Amino acid sequence: MKILGIDTSANVASAAICEVGEKPRVIASGSINTKLTHSQTLMPFIESLLNNSKTELSDVDAFAVSVGPGSFTGLRIGVSAIKGMAYGLNKPCRAVSTLLGLAYNFTVTDCILCAVMDARCNQVYNALFHIRDGKVSRITEDRALFIPELLAELDEKYSDKRIILAGDGAELVFGKTESKNILLAPPTLRFQSGTGVCFAAEECENIEAAALMPSYLRLPQAERERLARQQKGKDE
Repeated sequence: MKILGIDTSANVASAAICEVGEKPRVIASGSINTKLTHSQTLMPFIESLLNNSKTELSDVDAFAVSVGPGSFTGLRIGVSAIKGMAYGLNKPCRAVSTLLGLAYNFTVTDCILCAVMDARCNQVYNALFHIRDGKVSRITEDRALFIPELLAELDEKYSDKRIILAGDGAELVFGKTESKNILLAPPTLRFQSGTGVCFAAEECENIEAAALMPSYLRLPQAERERLARQQKGKDE
């Protein structure tokens, strides 16, 4: 099966075309990290991958995208792009957790993978995965935690395990721990990738383009502030 996968959940936009199944193969992949928005860079970048790999969009069997957690604007751009391509070709979509896609960057090593994305206000979006013999097993659901909560959990439950931090919140968390068993992933593997999305998508179900939606984990800041003002008004 040939999958086109993208990730626009953070500052870096990444895309890949991969064969998954019995003979997995990365056909084309890459990332772009500029000050331009994903709405400016994503589609030309995908077009270049298709052209340079001599792949027709119609050759793609399924379209995969990181649906969250992550940047609200970034997720909407990525989901909209995949919906448009899949709907136009009547092809299925696969909704991939951003954190699960990160875990698939680390199938070459046995570890507890702690995927963390900066959620601001001393919080991170997080999920834990057990990786062994190239297989990824989910330990926790995707969640939003305060950093001290996450570190306390890691110290309590996994102090005897090799833990690797990955994601755009990895450095933030690593800077607040002195645990010797917690390692910071190298820059080459630390961030979200279209390749990770493609291989994570192999374990996800097909859905129709119309059903594809972002998964934010928490409300946007503007909505949270609006609700807080409403609650304050009621209290007064």
